[in-house]
Amino acid sequence: MRVLAAMSGGVDSAVAAARAVEAGHDVVGVHLALSTAPGALRTGSRGCCSREDADDARRAADVLGIPFYVWDFADRFKEDVIDEFVEAYAEGQTPNPCLTCNEKIKFAALADKAIALGFDALATGHYARLSGGELRRAVDDDKDQSYVLAVLDHAQLSRAMFPCGDTPKPQIREEAARRGLSVADKPDSHDICFIPTGDTRAFLGARIGIRPGAVVDADSGERLAEHEGVHGFTIGQRKGLGVEAPAVDGKPRYVTDIDPESGTVTVGSAEHLQVWTIEAGRAVWTSGQVPDGPVDCVVQVRAHGGLAPARAIPVIRDGDAGIDIELAQPLTGVARGQAAVLYLPDETDGDLVIGSGRIIGTSSLARV
Repeated sequence: MRVLAAMSGGVDSAVAAARAVEAGHDVVGVHLALSTAPGALRTGSRGCCSREDADDARRAADVLGIPFYVWDFADRFKEDVIDEFVEAYAEGQTPNPCLTCNEKIKFAALADKAIALGFDALATGHYARLSGGELRRAVDDDKDQSYVLAVLDHAQLSRAMFPCGDTPKPQIREEAARRGLSVADKPDSHDICFIPTGDTRAFLGARIGIRPGAVVDADSGERLAEHEGVHGFTIGQRKGLGVEAPAVDGKPRYVTDIDPESGTVTVGSAEHLQVWTIEAGRAVWTSGQVPDGPVDCVVQVRAHGGLAPARAIPVIRDGDAGIDIELAQPLTGVARGQAAVLYLPDETDGDLVIGSGRIIGTSSLARV
């Protein structure tokens, strides 16, 4: 089988490519140039896609004895990932750019080009597992990335390979060292890859500008402070609210709602954050088949944490395939723009991903 291995320059993608070679596949390595200024996109373990990363990926390909190329996807990445990220924050949402990158770059633009060139599959270093075409959590719970892969449809998953998903991360590093890969001890990148400083508010402010609004109290409606734009806030945020005085009861305040039209940021107690129902759009069912009725499952609303037993109901909302999710217990910090990923618990083979949708609304009322 001809396999295109996406090599980011990190240890996971290098070992994924090595395992594909060892399995007897005809493997070609490719590094995606995603930045128009690659020299500025790594600071220590922050960021990715720098010249350093491209060089690390090339060295790994040399060790493996496979052809290696760098493909320029910078314009597509800016349009589909960065611009969408900025626009979503301007609309009071909290997007996850890794989801968008997987959906529109790695498993759409890149995979489509790979198939057009005669490759059968795309291998990446993601921590997840495929079993019979079904997406499951990785063995390593701490590194599991099934959440950011749940936007992939059945056709995309059928062309994917995740060779690292059955192995804990420390063993991946040990394997890389045994194979003579120089990236064995390379730090993992973290935060948002195109914001190497880690200062998301400054990054957004430079692109959105000042859009003043008010911070108001959830109970009284009192105007507590002014702000320079809703892009500086996310649901569940506690620090950086610009409110000097504590709440009347002395308890912390959190962002409980964001209205991009009026520029109003509402803050309240932790109780105001409780959500019992979730509305999601852009539904994806990983099997390729829409369930014919409600599904009992577990929903995850953040990349790390935010899980609850739930009942998921397929719906059509304004012509868009969506999901209504009724929670068996409340969740907090559920933000519009994030993904709601649905799992079927399976202690034997690992939790199965059955679908996902982008959160467009929530309610604090439990449905009867």
